[in-house]
Amino acid sequence: MTTLPTTTGATPRPLPSARAPARLRVRAVLWRLRLLCAAVLLGAAAGVVVHALRPPPPATVPVVTLAHDVPAGTVLAPGDLVVSALPPAAAPVSALSSTSAAEGRSTAVDLPARTPLVATMLVDATLTGPTGTVVVAVRLDDPAVAALLEPGLRLDLVAARHEGGPGETVARRALVRPAPPGADLPDGLLGGGSADTGPPVLVAVTPDEAVRIAETSLSARLVAVVVP
Repeated sequence: MTTLPTTTGATPRPLPSARAPARLRVRAVLWRLRLLCAAVLLGAAAGVVVHALRPPPPATVPVVTLAHDVPAGTVLAPGDLVVSALPPAAAPVSALSSTSAAEGRSTAVDLPARTPLVATMLVDATLTGPTGTVVVAVRLDDPAVAALLEPGLRLDLVAARHEGGPGETVARRALVRPAPPGADLPDGLLGGGSADTGPPVLVAVTPDEAVRIAETSLSARLVAVVVP
């Protein structure tokens, strides 16, 4: 009887590991790189599309605006003015585009901050007032008060009779105007001024108020009341 040899206690030999050929490994790496490149190209294409669809920035024009509230009669200085970029539809047709066009000129009316300036809002710092007014030179009863008045203030002018009795308001919200540099002001439309009564004050009033001031000039003293 023939017996077969036994293999008790012998360990099996491991199978050799299968290693992919180098060509296959290179192909796998190239495939992964192709996917990465495709993702990058898709992202770039999406960015180009978004940029193409984004509307261009709106067009603007330079407009001179006020940096803060400015009362009537103010002679504008560089600190009062700002050049702002406004849409063409929001800019007045005759808006000023350079601060040099407004510097040294006077505001004809009270103007709030950020107001676009146009030529009709400004006057030369001469003997002129807002539209519909005339400028008169008046002497006040108290020269000390006259010296404190600055251009742009608003005054009620009251004629106080020398003989007493109730006063008469001859002008309301008269606008104090700046005197032209180097100008020799007349003795005032009130007349009868003397050297010790102080300098006259230029005020812009309506034509009717100017007539009332002239009518009361010989028989009354003029008192100024500062009003808002």
